[in-house]
Amino acid sequence: MMIYQCNKCHAEKKLMKATLEICDDGKIKTREAQCECGEYMQEVKKDFDGFPCLIRTEPTLTKK
Repeated sequence: MMIYQCNKCHAEKKLMKATLEICDDGKIKTREAQCECGEYMQEVKKDFDGFPCLIRTEPTLTKK
């Protein structure tokens, strides 16, 4: 999950998915992170819990 905050009005938005786009000024911005005041929000925090630990249990993996 990514948390965005507006520099102008200090509103916060939590996003699970994001679409990146290239704006007219050549900067890459997140489309969904546009605030109600018209400004683009800045990313302040990413919650990353890591990759899951998976155990494969297929019978072909055990060669005894």
